[in-house]
Amino acid sequence: MVRQDRSDRRSGGHKRGKGRDDHHYHHGGQKTSKTTKPPVNENSPVIAVFRTFQTELDSVHDKYERLVKLSRDVTIDSKRVIFLLHRISNDEKKQSVLEEADSKIANVKQRLCQITQELQGEDPYRYLRAISPGVQEFIEALLFYHYIKNNKLLGHKELEQQLSFVVTNESEGSKVNQARDAGMKQQKGSDVKKPEEDTSEETATETKTEAENESSTEPKSCVTGGGDEAPPETLKIDMHIPPNEYMLGMADFTGELMRMCINSVGSGDRETPFQLVSFMREIYDGFQLLGNTPNREVVRKLYTMRQSLKKVENTCYTLHVRGSEIPEHMLLDAIASVEKGERGFAGDNDGEE
Repeated sequence: MVRQDRSDRRSGGHKRGKGRDDHHYHHGGQKTSKTTKPPVNENSPVIAVFRTFQTELDSVHDKYERLVKLSRDVTIDSKRVIFLLHRISNDEKKQSVLEEADSKIANVKQRLCQITQELQGEDPYRYLRAISPGVQEFIEALLFYHYIKNNKLLGHKELEQQLSFVVTNESEGSKVNQARDAGMKQQKGSDVKKPEEDTSEETATETKTEAENESSTEPKSCVTGGGDEAPPETLKIDMHIPPNEYMLGMADFTGELMRMCINSVGSGDRETPFQLVSFMREIYDGFQLLGNTPNREVVRKLYTMRQSLKKVENTCYTLHVRGSEIPEHMLLDAIASVEKGERGFAGDNDGEE
């Protein structure tokens, strides 16, 4: 009997609580589902505060997306400038290519002016991840252009001077911020007993902000340069380039120097590789002074820079030692064979270790 009672309890114990897992019971005996939520009191000051947070976060996310799109355009246009500069094969073609590259760089600066307008009044490092790829690609293209034109490295201060803009009219980005701030102040000072009116005003403000965001894509109000003082009825804005971004762009720039070295050998120019190898060694020695850096991206690009410098050194070695005995049309094959031989030698040493 005891065993049977225990089995009955085990098998039938769930019958007492049948239905209680799915519903709650009020004191009146009415069933209510767990999924039923109490109505939200729109007149609550707490809800009003969170509506303000929602508006502010939406504006931050929208600005981040706009900066990502602008950075993508800057990256594409900067790559086109680099590809154009690699077409220089002789001095006769150099001037025409540089003039075309100068016009393309001016178009890229218009995009950067839009980015500068968006970042006015903001922490420059808050949106750095959104614009970092485009900024590094532009630095790489501008350093490459400046080296081909003036045969020297463009410094960090000189770079920032070229990214100084004069806005002839009030920037659209500042209009967006003013509209957003006005909407937030209006929402804070409004009466909480009129949620419908607040909602309509907020919707109108968001519609106005979206229209201004669409109009902010027109870079017609930016003028590059402008000197120390801006004319009246204009605004002078400067784009801040963090030193770390400048260094990363310079590291990518050495890769373009390596490609320039190989192209010069293919066109029969035997003097340019020796100029490039000494210039790249100076840059590499400067990076070595940094020591062990915790930045993973700097370490990765430093390794790539070392590989590019090694290729240029192998090219100069082949030209200096075997250049007289190898025909010009076979120099590139000889350089490639030297690199393959070194790779195989390195692989044998790794196997022995």
